[in-house]
Amino acid sequence: MNTLRILVSLFSVLALGATATTARAEVTPAAFDLAAIRNPATLETRVVQDWQPAPKDKAIRQKLVEITICEWWSGQKVRLPVTFNAPASGAVCRHVIIGNMGLALRPTLPTGAMLRLLKEDGVGVVLVGMSTIDAMAPAGKLHVGMKAHLLQTKDTRYTPAWIWGLSDMRALTAAIAESGVFQPAKVLATGGSKRGVGAAVAGIWDDRFTAIMPVVAPPLGNPGGAYVGGTDPAEITAANAAFLAELAAGKHPSLPSTARAALIDRDERRGNERITADAARTAGWSAEEISALNEHAWEACWTTKYLPALKKRGLEIFYNVGTNDSVSPGLVDLGKRFPDFPIFIVPGGQHGGPKDSGFTRQVPTLPEVEDNLYAFAQHHFFGARPLVAPPKVQTTWDAKGRTVRVTVTFADGTEPQKNSVSWSANRHRPYTLAFEYDRWQTAELSRTGAATYSGTITVEAGAQTVEVVTNHTHTTKNLPLSFSSPLLRVATK
Repeated sequence: MNTLRILVSLFSVLALGATATTARAEVTPAAFDLAAIRNPATLETRVVQDWQPAPKDKAIRQKLVEITICEWWSGQKVRLPVTFNAPASGAVCRHVIIGNMGLALRPTLPTGAMLRLLKEDGVGVVLVGMSTIDAMAPAGKLHVGMKAHLLQTKDTRYTPAWIWGLSDMRALTAAIAESGVFQPAKVLATGGSKRGVGAAVAGIWDDRFTAIMPVVAPPLGNPGGAYVGGTDPAEITAANAAFLAELAAGKHPSLPSTARAALIDRDERRGNERITADAARTAGWSAEEISALNEHAWEACWTTKYLPALKKRGLEIFYNVGTNDSVSPGLVDLGKRFPDFPIFIVPGGQHGGPKDSGFTRQVPTLPEVEDNLYAFAQHHFFGARPLVAPPKVQTTWDAKGRTVRVTVTFADGTEPQKNSVSWSANRHRPYTLAFEYDRWQTAELSRTGAATYSGTITVEAGAQTVEVVTNHTHTTKNLPLSFSSPLLRVATK
């Protein structure tokens, strides 16, 4: 069997309408060889458990395999487990969700919305065991090799976004090889954080995917800060050091005493997957190349960069993110540049992680997000309910009364059953630790006309800016869908 080598393909870049420019210096943008990705002969599939009823649910049958994702560099294959879940009735799955599981070699049942879709509607669920690079086999070594090859080649195929997206694509190839079970006409990829990045990459680059619902993943901007360690703006570095010092001194009594250690540990783990400025300079990188990597390391997952081509292809997109998450920090910019982008923005929503971080509203665990996955899948696979376009938002600042009047209008005549406005004054800068703990307030909006809702918020004295977002829940056929307006920043001087 031939060894798989997924090569950077210029054709794939041209197919999406992207062009290389001298601004990239010698940093090579990520791309994918779709013919190689779709070749089942290179999966080198090892059957760990053949099809049999799931022990905990006899209405579901499962198969567990291990597949080759790629030979990332000479001699280093990446192999991951994949669990296939299908109805025990033997019905062929024409609709498939690609999701994620742990790295352990054991069959995994889906949960929540995915389990419901499988049991009630016969949607096939394919779960691939993808994780942080340092945890993927060979554990503790794969991320070291990735960084070494990036430093040597300046090729962004040696970045997390590339391998995470490839994992979802190859899992789909493995599912399609089970032709007696999976014959997908529509495929939805979803997941949170790294798995949301993978879902976005798969949807952008592989037209076998027809819908994506990334959770706490960036539609634009760099997740968590500069990819090259040591190149964050000095103001951010200083602000974070000051915040950690304040935590050590007990100056944030609302946060647990464990928050400081949890934040430090998280940033160290993020650093495992990134190179440092010192390492890049030692490898002979120029300042322009370091800057180019910071600009393009995560480009493969930015749906906003490829929107015209994706809309033409018919890919359906729905992001679920939080206002306080530095993994999706560019929400104000998103609102300005893409006001119609389909998104649910959780006010005060955070990324997730250990409970000892003091994060109290972790977006991936919210029931509204689970409801959104179910409603979005019902829409995409079965046309069970329509999506709703984001409303148009108008804000009026009254300096004398220190109030902001917010009015939202649905051009398509939608009348959501729940409507609210949320705001936060004098927000900290994205990528600072304090940004993740900013306080938000929420109030109900009142219906003031056909498909129109309004409310007035009072801004505290001394606030120079206030960020505003409206949230709406529209339910039809017992399918609630929560979504947001663009997030806006209003000057209140």
